[in-house]
Amino acid sequence: MPPAPAVARPGAVLLVVSAATFLASLDLFIVTVAFPAIRTAFAGADLATTSWVLSGYTALFAAFLSPAGRLADHYGRRKLFLLGVAVFTAASAACAAATSIELLVAFRALQAVGAALVMPTALALLLTAFPAHRRSMAVGVWASIGAVAAALGPPVGGLLVEASWRWVFLVNLPICLLMPAFGPRVLRESRDGTTGVPDLLGAVGLLAGVGAVAYALVEAADHGWGSANLLTALAVAAAALAWVPWRSARHAVPVLDLPALRVPTRWLACVAIVVHSAGFGAMLFGNVLFLTSQWHDSILVAGLSLAPGPLVVVPVSQLAGRLAHRAGPGPVIAAGGLAMALGVTVCLLLMSPEPGYATAMPPGQLLTGAGVGLTMPSVSGIVATVLPAARWGAGSSMINTSRQIGTVLGTAVLVAIYVGEQDLAAFRRGWVLIVGTGLATALTGLAIAARRRRDHVPEHPPDPELARSSPGARSIS
Repeated sequence: MPPAPAVARPGAVLLVVSAATFLASLDLFIVTVAFPAIRTAFAGADLATTSWVLSGYTALFAAFLSPAGRLADHYGRRKLFLLGVAVFTAASAACAAATSIELLVAFRALQAVGAALVMPTALALLLTAFPAHRRSMAVGVWASIGAVAAALGPPVGGLLVEASWRWVFLVNLPICLLMPAFGPRVLRESRDGTTGVPDLLGAVGLLAGVGAVAYALVEAADHGWGSANLLTALAVAAAALAWVPWRSARHAVPVLDLPALRVPTRWLACVAIVVHSAGFGAMLFGNVLFLTSQWHDSILVAGLSLAPGPLVVVPVSQLAGRLAHRAGPGPVIAAGGLAMALGVTVCLLLMSPEPGYATAMPPGQLLTGAGVGLTMPSVSGIVATVLPAARWGAGSSMINTSRQIGTVLGTAVLVAIYVGEQDLAAFRRGWVLIVGTGLATALTGLAIAARRRRDHVPEHPPDPELARSSPGARSIS
């Protein structure tokens, strides 16, 4: 492996980490539009079983993001980033070759481990490469690339599924195979001075808790709230999710960064991204099912029908970075939540059993795309303002963990709503749920803004570690 460059090239770093983030985010959502084709290919699998192709990926992604960030901070962010790309590449090829739904779910789990290594290290490498006054811009670009990838999943997936659902995994390979050539030359190694091995057992507990919640929601829709399987899943979820914080408080390198969560702006950012991602994941999954089952569109038409949203994500994300730089992230997050709620309300009011795409979907999608563009970079940028540089890997992994947990729960709740008869009434219940997540995101953004005003947090606060060492300085925490 060639040595790291003596002088960082921020633009090249942004290009490399954005390309990897694009793939990790795209693969999270590109499979959504391929879901009907995958379900058809494995005819013996029902909706609940096939949904684990989506939920299993996001649950494992969520569980291993925090340990991945900790490992990267200790052993080297460039090293873990390139390892994640290699795992993701191999798993993508294996998914494309899967011969059963069980193998596909297993290979998706391996793919999630690779993506979990990529996401937190990408943001940490990016923040390290840029000076403080340019980080808002860089994070805005990086977050917009991730948001565009998520939003482009349906239209790109629709095009690929016309050939075969297996192409939604093969499309990753060309970019992934270029990473070993360019990554080592562009990325500088960085790490902090922490010691100890991250709590992988705690990560397994987090996976068990989140996975059990998702399973319980699906099981309730299939067999009712009194079934033995559901009660067992709820008991496992309660035990695991109570045990993880307890263990994190006693482990040297815990899966949950509890001291950081005591920073009000930080835990509010996690809440904001959980509810936003729950709504976004549910909206994307629900819209694909609505177009294919209610309007009987082909997968290609359904994917292309969801294209208007991505058209506004990039410019709005750039605007969001500048707005957050001037006014703080809270008001921008609040505006994003309101835009999401209004966009889904348009669908709720205008969508009908009879196809009427031109008048019903584009206005709502433009608003929801604006909501994604305002929210994602604003939440991601909070990491650089409330944590010291040595903890950016762990900090970004916490934000991404919250994002994946939200996606898992949003998708699982929607599957619970849709199991059985997928009629217009069920889709309307789903849209009401998503409107609620948008309003909750807006309220959380207002809470972030209020907290920052109360604490008098500047737009570019000092490093907390330096602040504690300076006479009279006020710690952000």
